[in-house]
Amino acid sequence: MTIRNPIEWSGAQLVSAAHAAEALGRSVDHMRDVAHSPAPAIRRISNQDVWQSLRAGFSDFQAYRSDVLFLSVIYAVVGLVLARVAFGSQLLPLLFPLASGFAIIGPLTAVGLYEMSRRREQGATVGWANAFDVLKAPAIGGIVAMGMILIAVFLVWLVVAWAIFDATLGSSLPAVVSPSQFTKAVLFTGPGQEMIVMGMSVGFLFALLAMMLSVVSFPLLLDRDTGLDTAIATSFRAVLANPGPMALWGLVVALGLLAGSALAFVGLMVAVPVLGHATWHLYRRLIV
Repeated sequence: MTIRNPIEWSGAQLVSAAHAAEALGRSVDHMRDVAHSPAPAIRRISNQDVWQSLRAGFSDFQAYRSDVLFLSVIYAVVGLVLARVAFGSQLLPLLFPLASGFAIIGPLTAVGLYEMSRRREQGATVGWANAFDVLKAPAIGGIVAMGMILIAVFLVWLVVAWAIFDATLGSSLPAVVSPSQFTKAVLFTGPGQEMIVMGMSVGFLFALLAMMLSVVSFPLLLDRDTGLDTAIATSFRAVLANPGPMALWGLVVALGLLAGSALAFVGLMVAVPVLGHATWHLYRRLIV
């Protein structure tokens, strides 16, 4: 290895940037080419399919336990960092919205897990590095765009959550409040309980939107070279065609993420990979 001078280093960075811009341009062009692609057929599933998908997801987790934990440790780290930021900067009202936001952006972070389950289903040898094979997917442009949509939904949720706090509990709290004072105010005052009801009701709508947007779209974009519009429409159709089983799936996801977050976010190292792998198997049961 040799040390390059600043001119050589700058030139290399410009070349890398040019290659990245070229790849991005190809992705955008490809998204236009596959727009309005034919939509796949939707299967009707039962609650049993949900439980079978969850068992298959746990089987994948067991098969790649050390690899997936290595990849998924980032979820616990991010969760702890978010909690520290909330406590340290007097943003306690956003702690729960940040934690519950895993239900919104979780499908984006689990795309690599879908790829691992897809490869295992094909009988291929799978390791943690295969999670990054998603970057080679023909529809990577659509996957990135879908991720940006979920991030936008997450940011809007944070804004709405803060507005709910400001309209209920915010005016009755001092400028500086300790975690214990905040907890008591939330649980044992009228405005706090009003905030809980409003926050959970609105949060449910955001989580429902995120599920309808992503439960099929991410796996479909990874599995087939299809358009983003087709993937999103297919995801909505799949949920609407199976309201009972998809409601059960949403409950399973919510309880899994809640349990993972309650354990100082460390439980997300198990909950997120299991749910991620299970989502792939649920997709395979939903789409013909």
